[in-house]
Amino acid sequence: MPSVDSIIVAENVSKEYGRGKKMVAALKDINLEIKRGEFIAILGPSGSGKSTLLNVLAGLDRPSKGRILIDGVDTTLVDERFLPSIRREKIGFVFQNFLLIEELNVMENVESPLWPTRLPQKEIEDRAMDLLRKVDLSERKEHFPRQLSGGEQQRTAIARALVNNPPILFCDEPTGNLDSKMGANIMKLISQLNKTMNLTVVLVTHNEELVKYAKRTIRMKDGMLIT
Repeated sequence: MPSVDSIIVAENVSKEYGRGKKMVAALKDINLEIKRGEFIAILGPSGSGKSTLLNVLAGLDRPSKGRILIDGVDTTLVDERFLPSIRREKIGFVFQNFLLIEELNVMENVESPLWPTRLPQKEIEDRAMDLLRKVDLSERKEHFPRQLSGGEQQRTAIARALVNNPPILFCDEPTGNLDSKMGANIMKLISQLNKTMNLTVVLVTHNEELVKYAKRTIRMKDGMLIT
C-alpha cells in the first residue's frame, strides 16, 4: 500500500506506442512513490522515457498498464472530461520553451489560468502579484514576453504555473533554453519555492548539473528506473 505521505504514486506502470511488430515500450513496469514536499530529479538521456513518465504522472497521457495516484486520486480511473480540472487543481507545469502568450503582458500571463474560474478579479490580481514578488518580477508586470530575458520569461512561467496554488510542480528541462548562469538562478528559485511553499517538485532533465538541487535522484534508461 502507498504511504499516506505520498502525493504521487505509480504502480506497475507501462506505456506502449504503436501496435504489432511496431510496438514500442516507452515505460516498463514503473513503480515510484514521491512524498509530499519532496524535490526529485528524474535523470536520463534522450529516449530514456523520462518525458513519457512525466506526462503519465501528470495525467497528460494514460498508461497502457498500471495506475497513477495524484494526491490520493486514481487518475487512470477518472473520466477524460474531468482530468483537466484535476490537473488545474493539483499540478503546475514548467517547460523548456516557456510557452508564454505573446499578446499578454507578464501580469496577464500569470493571471490567465485563473480566468476560467469564478474567483473575483481582485483575488486573481492579488495572487498574481504575490507570485510575481516571489519570483522578483513585480516591476516587470506590464512588460510583454518579447521584452524579457530568457530567465525572466521562465520566472514568469513559474509564477503562472503556481497561481492555482497546486501542491505539485512538474519541470520538464526548465533550463534547456537558458545559459548556465540564468539556469542556475532558475534552479535556485525552484529550490527555494520547494522549501518555502512545501511544494512537491518533479524535475525531468538530462543535465547532471541540475540534480544537486534535488533531494533525491532517479535515473532512467530504456524506459526503466535503474536507481
